[in-house]
Amino acid sequence: MLKNRLPKIAIIFAILGCLNAGQVFADTDRIGLIKAHAGSLQDTFPVAVDWSYNRLTRAILYAQEAGSTALIVLHKGRLVLEWGKTTLRGKSHSVRKSLLSALYGIAVEKNKIDLTATLAQIGINDRPPCLTETEKTANIKDLLKARSGVYHLAAAESESMRRRRPSRGAFAPGEHWYYNNWDFNVLGTIFERKTNLPMGEAFKQWIADPIGMQDFRIEDVHYYWETVSIHPSIPFWISARDLARFGQLYLQKGKWENKQVISATWINESTTSYSKTGDGGYGYMWWIHSSGAYYADGYKGQKVLVIPDRQIVIVNSVYTGTPIYTRLLSELTDVVMQLSPLVDPVDKIEFNRIVELILEAAPK
Repeated sequence: MLKNRLPKIAIIFAILGCLNAGQVFADTDRIGLIKAHAGSLQDTFPVAVDWSYNRLTRAILYAQEAGSTALIVLHKGRLVLEWGKTTLRGKSHSVRKSLLSALYGIAVEKNKIDLTATLAQIGINDRPPCLTETEKTANIKDLLKARSGVYHLAAAESESMRRRRPSRGAFAPGEHWYYNNWDFNVLGTIFERKTNLPMGEAFKQWIADPIGMQDFRIEDVHYYWETVSIHPSIPFWISARDLARFGQLYLQKGKWENKQVISATWINESTTSYSKTGDGGYGYMWWIHSSGAYYADGYKGQKVLVIPDRQIVIVNSVYTGTPIYTRLLSELTDVVMQLSPLVDPVDKIEFNRIVELILEAAPK
């Protein structure tokens, strides 16, 4: 936990406070605020020069201690910070849902998907106990909002999801919000059925290539089935620098250079809150903050935060293993679990502090 490392951070910050400006910038250069190698995001985004590099250094030190693997900041289309293993394709966990939301926006624009179509009309069902006639009246828009009212067992559910899942038939479609992996997984099934494209291929053609993603490959979209449901979880393995481009695409209302990749209407609609959740809300597989910012949120601290009124995008990645590591984890749990201390999650409080430190470095 970060609180056990706070004395170390306090000492580092105290040392920074004693250094003169030249020493601070020298240390900053060694940490590496902007990648110098070929393929850096600075090949696409000009480098911002009006931020406090002293304060950015503090943000990096805190993020490193918290467990972040990579941290990227863009401001007004300029590259502010590019730190850590930004090219590493890591498991995005639930960030996948916001990526899928973007694909739905394009499929709707292409008239391949009708959001008012019901599960019955599409022919969606699941393992016994099968869906009831009432459950089949849920439409695609209900699923995008996590308000389907279908509380069937689902692949890749966390223990907390299972505990919080309402009983079957407890709520009608559209009546109640519940963060429901069944909804998200079925949206993957529907997307591939309606577009006749595997999700990885669609993402590469429709989003990755048009915005110049540097690391994404079709094979980075995997399928995980469980016996409880016929609908798989479909996670993405994606790099921090590719997610930064994705966040910038949303900040730019779906436009990249001279091409409208995702309609501005969809960007607005999908990042509007339809359900109250804590200090914010939930849109079409995007979390909405009460301030107007919105974010994709994944297990152990994967984040893509878009702050429209500040024109800022922040990406935080935490290493949770490679595909080979994940397979070993499922096959050799007792042995591989010994590696778990290597995965240091960044919790909500820690991420919020990272954001605060970054914003303190912004030009006034």
